[in-house]
Amino acid sequence: MPSMDSQELRRRFAALTTAHLTDACIRAQVPVRCAPSALQAVVPGTRVAGRALPARHVGSVDVFLEAFEDAEPGDVLVVDNGGRTDEACVGDLVALEAETAGVSGIVIWGLHRDTADIRTIGLPVFSTGSLSTGPQRIEAQPENALESAVVGDWTVTRADLAFGDEDGVVFVPSSNAADVLDLAESIRDTERRQAERIRSGVSLRAQVRFDRYLAARRENPSLTFREHLRAVGGAIEE
Repeated sequence: MPSMDSQELRRRFAALTTAHLTDACIRAQVPVRCAPSALQAVVPGTRVAGRALPARHVGSVDVFLEAFEDAEPGDVLVVDNGGRTDEACVGDLVALEAETAGVSGIVIWGLHRDTADIRTIGLPVFSTGSLSTGPQRIEAQPENALESAVVGDWTVTRADLAFGDEDGVVFVPSSNAADVLDLAESIRDTERRQAERIRSGVSLRAQVRFDRYLAARRENPSLTFREHLRAVGGAIEE
C-alpha cells in the first residue's frame, strides 16, 4: 500500500482527473499505463481510486471470492478476462459481495452483466461493455491467478493503484503515487489559472508566449512546444 491510506488516496483523487495523473506521469517519467479506451464506467460519472486487487478469471466466480479473502478496505478488484467479448464475467452478486468485502470498485478487462442491478448497488464498475450471458466454460485456474491481471497492454499487480473517471482507467505504481499526485495537483492548479485568464480575456497564446516559441523554433527547429512550455511554466500538454 502507498504511504497514504485508502481514504487519503480517494480524497486527493476527488479533486483530480485521470488526465491530470497521466500528465503527471509524463512529468515524473513514469510509464503512462492507460486501460484501453473501450474500458469505461458502467454508470457515467463514476470514479474510483485504490490499490489494485488482481484476479484472473477462467470461467468461475470463485477466483473473485478468493481475492476478497485478502482484500483490504478501499482495494479495487482488477479482473483479467482477456478482453473477451463472448461472455460477461462479473454480475450483480460479485458486485454486492465486493462491496461487502470493503472493495471500493471493480475494473474489468472484459464484460459485465446485470447492469440495472449494478446501478442499484452503486459500487463503481468499469468494463468494456455488457452481455447477458455468463461464462459457459471452466478452465484450470493458474497458480498466479491472484498475483497479477493483464489489462490491455499492461500487467497490474498489488504494487499498483487503479484510478478511474469519465476518461477511463489509469494504473500508477504505488511507489510513485506521492510524487505523481503532487505533480498532478500542481498541473491542475496551473491549468485552472490559465483557464481563468482565458475567460478574463488573456488568450492562451499570449499566456504561453506562443510568438516567442515560433521565433525560437525558427532559430532551432528541434525545439519542441513541450520544452518551451516548461521554460515558461505552462501546463497545456503535461
